[in-house]
Amino acid sequence: MIRAPEASRSNALHAGAWWIWALGLAVAASRTTNPLLLGLIVAVAGYVVAARRTDAPWARSYGAFVKLGLFVVALRVVFSVLLGSAIPGTVELFTLPEVPMPEWAQGVRIGGRVTAEQVVFALYDGAKLATLLICVGAANALANPARLLKSLPGALYEVGVAVVVAMTFAPNMVADVVRLRTARRLRGRPTGGVRAVLQIGLPVLEGALERSIAVAASMDARGYGRTAQVPASVRRTTNLLTLGGLLGVCAGSYGLLAAEGAGYGLPLVVAGLVAAMAGLRLGGLRAARTRYRPDRWGVRAWLVAGSGVAVAALMIWANVYAYDALHPGVVPLEAPELPVWPAVSLLVGLVPAWVAPVPASASRSGSVSESGSVAESVSASASASLSVSVSKESS
Repeated sequence: MIRAPEASRSNALHAGAWWIWALGLAVAASRTTNPLLLGLIVAVAGYVVAARRTDAPWARSYGAFVKLGLFVVALRVVFSVLLGSAIPGTVELFTLPEVPMPEWAQGVRIGGRVTAEQVVFALYDGAKLATLLICVGAANALANPARLLKSLPGALYEVGVAVVVAMTFAPNMVADVVRLRTARRLRGRPTGGVRAVLQIGLPVLEGALERSIAVAASMDARGYGRTAQVPASVRRTTNLLTLGGLLGVCAGSYGLLAAEGAGYGLPLVVAGLVAAMAGLRLGGLRAARTRYRPDRWGVRAWLVAGSGVAVAALMIWANVYAYDALHPGVVPLEAPELPVWPAVSLLVGLVPAWVAPVPASASRSGSVSESGSVAESVSASASASLSVSVSKESS
């Protein structure tokens, strides 16, 4: 059996492969409302994250995305109960006092009759959105944002910097909150309640401000914002290719969706993509920067990205031969069933758990536990977090 090697700088998996894998799972989740299949997608993403995430700050954000998904499901159900739903139902659960609305808002209803069908429909709809968020959280926990920025085209460098900085804000904030709550727990202070939230929020905001200042200083030191001298003809050609390519993709997509445009839809999409790629290539000439040790797209990256694409393609195909199983009925109510072949196709998403390089911390966990130094490392990290948190709270 071929085992995955230990992750290092030379064989690190391309960050784009993780995002393609996660987006493939997200596409699969968007093609079904079956809660059993959605739960299987969440299980696949969670297993891969548990097997291949590192100890970096952004890798700890997966749990926050899971909690956000649960909140979305609950919020969707509450909105359906309070504001009503267009889903007809016969199984009445209870009736809320209905608020009379003026004539100009006759289409809006607050309160009234609540049926089991509308609640189940809201659960299915919220579960789909929650699964999409969890798939994005899996990519956020596995892909290094800095390495993803290195792989962007030169024309998108400035936009990529803004996106990466925004993406790293949430994981770092989650890590700060976890560290401060651990410090308060070790000191015997409460971690819940309004007062505790206020006392934790101030150090978190202080840390975010310090990081923003450090990022701005490092970007200024690296010459961020410098542009090369590009002739006016090249700039006009770049704008023409990029704008024309995007318009071609939009027109081609409309043609693929419309029955009368199936003949010209695919050629327009291909031509638009080629023109947009050429525009990005020319636009990269004005970005005066170089890549230090660019990430390589190796065989393992192809396997990881291919597994996500395969899951998406198989679920799209499953909508043709098993549409009813992927979309269980709500009116009348029926228990969802787990279709065999769509469920098996989702298991292809587990490929990264075996082919992706093993993080160094995970590969050394066995030897560390045998030597008896786990307790020492845990106590040392707790002491370090306690000292950092004490200094921030006292300030």
